[in-house]
Amino acid sequence: MDFIEEDIFDGFRMEQRFDKERTEKLAYHYKEILSLLGEDADREGLLKTPIRVAKAMQFLTQGYSQDPIEILKSALFKEDYRQMVIVKDIEIYSMCEHHMLPFFGKAHVAYIPNGQITGLSKIARVVECYARRLQVQERLTQQIRMCIEEALQPLGVAVVIEAKHMCMAMRGVQKQNCVTTTSDFSGAFEKLATRNEFIKLIGSELH
Repeated sequence: MDFIEEDIFDGFRMEQRFDKERTEKLAYHYKEILSLLGEDADREGLLKTPIRVAKAMQFLTQGYSQDPIEILKSALFKEDYRQMVIVKDIEIYSMCEHHMLPFFGKAHVAYIPNGQITGLSKIARVVECYARRLQVQERLTQQIRMCIEEALQPLGVAVVIEAKHMCMAMRGVQKQNCVTTTSDFSGAFEKLATRNEFIKLIGSELH
C-alpha cells in the first residue's frame, strides 16, 4: 500500500506516491539519527520530522526509478534539421553523494540532430532524472551527454553545468561564492568552431 499526497498549485493537482514500507523504515532510522544528534525526537516540533524527511528523500532521489533513455524515446520525431538545438538554463537541484548535501545551478545542453529530434521538454526531464540521484557533478555531466547520444544518435552533444555546492559553503572550506563548471563534448562539438559557437550562445542574452 502506498502513501498518497496531493497538492494543488495554481489550479493544477500534483500527486505523489510513497511506498509505505520503505517510508516507515526510513522514518524509523531518521528518528534514530535525531536522537544520536542529541535531539529529543519526541518533542512537538520533531514528531513528524522523520516521516517528512523520509518522503522528501524519496522525492529528491526519484531519478533511480526513472529511465532517461525511455524519456527521450517517448517523443522522437523525424526531422531533417542538422543545426544546433540548445536548451539552456535548465535548473538543477541535486545532492552530493559524499556528504548528502545539496548542489544546485544550471545545465546547458545542445545536440545536432541526425535525422530525428526529441521534444524539448524531454531534454530537461533527462537532466532532472539524473540530478535526482546521489551525484557528483562530473558524472552528472557525462551521464546527460551519454544518454542523449544513445537515444538520438546525433552528430554531436554538448553539456555544460554550473553549480554551487553546499558541501563547500556550509562545511569544510566554507566558501560561499565558489561556482563549479563542468563540460562534456562529443562528435561535432569536438571541433573548436562548433564548440565556441555553443559557448557563445549559452552565454548570450537572446531571451
